[in-house]
Amino acid sequence: MHGRWHIAIVGYGAAGQAASLFLAEQGHRLTVFEQAAAPGPVGAGFLLQPTGLSVLARLGLHEQALAQGQRIERLHGCNVSGHCVMDMRYADHAADCFGLGLTRGSLFTLLRDAYADSAQIRTGACIETIDADGRHLRDSAGERYGPFDLIVAADGAHSRLRASVPQLVRRQRTYPWGAIWCLLPAEKWPYHDVLQQRYGGTREMIGLLPVGRRPDRDGRWLTFYFSLPGEQIDAFDDAALVRLRERVTVLWPEALPLLASIGVPQQLQRARYRDVVLRTPVQGRTVFIGDAAHAMSPQLGQGVNMALLDAHALADALAASDDIEAALQLYPRARRHHVAVYQRLSRWLTPLFQSERDGLARLRDITFGPLGRMPLARGQMLKILAGMKTSWLR
Repeated sequence: MHGRWHIAIVGYGAAGQAASLFLAEQGHRLTVFEQAAAPGPVGAGFLLQPTGLSVLARLGLHEQALAQGQRIERLHGCNVSGHCVMDMRYADHAADCFGLGLTRGSLFTLLRDAYADSAQIRTGACIETIDADGRHLRDSAGERYGPFDLIVAADGAHSRLRASVPQLVRRQRTYPWGAIWCLLPAEKWPYHDVLQQRYGGTREMIGLLPVGRRPDRDGRWLTFYFSLPGEQIDAFDDAALVRLRERVTVLWPEALPLLASIGVPQQLQRARYRDVVLRTPVQGRTVFIGDAAHAMSPQLGQGVNMALLDAHALADALAASDDIEAALQLYPRARRHHVAVYQRLSRWLTPLFQSERDGLARLRDITFGPLGRMPLARGQMLKILAGMKTSWLR
């Protein structure tokens, strides 16, 4: 039966899309569920790291991704007084190393178009629970699907399937901070290969990330994001938009002209984040991947990267054994250390950039620059930026 298992994939975001491609390539029979009536991207742009790019290369999509995205050579951040807090260049890690700014739409389209059976995805199916036998799924209307040899839960940070097996969850909380974001035309922005950030203590952070092309619009684009406390994001209105412009004027006046096209708060999207830690990503014949398994703060920019690596590792585990149970023992071992390091770092770093602890901003601004110039620390920081496995926290 090896190579011909019937596998359900729940969720068609980056993790589910990549898993669909890898597992279809292995010859498995797939049933893919997506709750949206018309599947599409969720979110703005993101920075894909070298490890994530290597997964796209394995799928034969590397060159197409490069054509759609924007090569990023450097991450640069400073505070309101102009003091450099962070300055990291990928080339200092390796001469051929770089990140890739991409829109969510570009990645979604790239992965969807590569999946031969994308027209067969079961859309509008809100899968809520796994039956007691571990082989069937039920949707919100009570319809039952299966039996499946394997269930891949890739239904995101707010995973319903994760909620249906609470015994797996070690930690789950919503961060008190989030962000508002939008895509902006990049033609007049001179820093085409740099992710730039500005920090107003720990209470405000602005970012501008070049993300290349959009599948639905011409030109080159930037992702703009501004961090705010969660309650301000939920209540973002006309007055909040006025305040945002005022704060950009203070924190980063050079960026203010980019916002000229933003006239109403509805043009800015809202994002809230979760911190999720599972005791194990495997329950019987169900495996959790992507944000369903390990949602985290976006400070390290690893969400999509992790999703792609999960899908690749799962495919490798299934290829390594003729027995599903044995394969599902291999998968957690392959991902445990890498995921745990980034979960811890994300949790520790978040208060330095999004919190009400003003003292942490002073500590960050004093220490990050000098640390980044020390060879050993700089090397580890660059490995973390690039999404590499690191000896830190082992």
